[in-house]
Amino acid sequence: MINDSLNYLRTSENWVRTLLVGGILTLLGFLVVPAVFVLGYIVRVIRATMHGDDAVPAFDDWGELGMDGLKAAVITFVYGFVPTALAGLLVGGSIMTIVVGGNGNSGGLVALGGIALFVGVLAMFALGLFAMYVVPAAIANFAETGELGAGFRVGELRPVLTSGKYFTAWVSGLAIIVAGSIVSGLLNVVPFLGVVVGGFVGFYAAVAAYYLVGHAWGDLREIEMHEGGETIDERPVV
Repeated sequence: MINDSLNYLRTSENWVRTLLVGGILTLLGFLVVPAVFVLGYIVRVIRATMHGDDAVPAFDDWGELGMDGLKAAVITFVYGFVPTALAGLLVGGSIMTIVVGGNGNSGGLVALGGIALFVGVLAMFALGLFAMYVVPAAIANFAETGELGAGFRVGELRPVLTSGKYFTAWVSGLAIIVAGSIVSGLLNVVPFLGVVVGGFVGFYAAVAAYYLVGHAWGDLREIEMHEGGETIDERPVV
């Protein structure tokens, strides 16, 4: 399956154009709007592959692409913001405790602040990792239903998140993305080359990773696309 995911984009006759558009949008992601369109494309990849359709989506119908991307961005933001905010409050509070303890020559308070700081950093890492794990499944549920709220339906997400198939797909996808980052980093020995190539490598890796997520979601939710029609048979996980 990993080999299929790595070759997925290249199965399209227009894969070079798709890679160019996706890579450029990824490079311009700091402008926010291009990143939204990339997320919209990712939603298309998930929506197609969960139905067993391995035809590579095109960058077209930009209005729909943007709306899907915006909803996926909201899902990503909520899952990322909440744990970060909670951990941030803990880290900020612990730093203030250390400062107050230091000014008051209170070794106990400083020690308490140090412990709280360690716990806060650890919590930030753990919650961030948890958010990274949940977001692909949340976006997949949105892609399946078309409803923004589906990304937050814990009851529908839990059976997928606790399955070995999803975990394997997520780990494999993460490995692809990390490998792409390493390649881009190595290319940084040549000024600007790593940054530019990184945009295209990053897009390619993300598509490959979400190909795996889409297939895992489709298998777990038992979504099937009937040949010659648009009728979709969906049976939720028990």
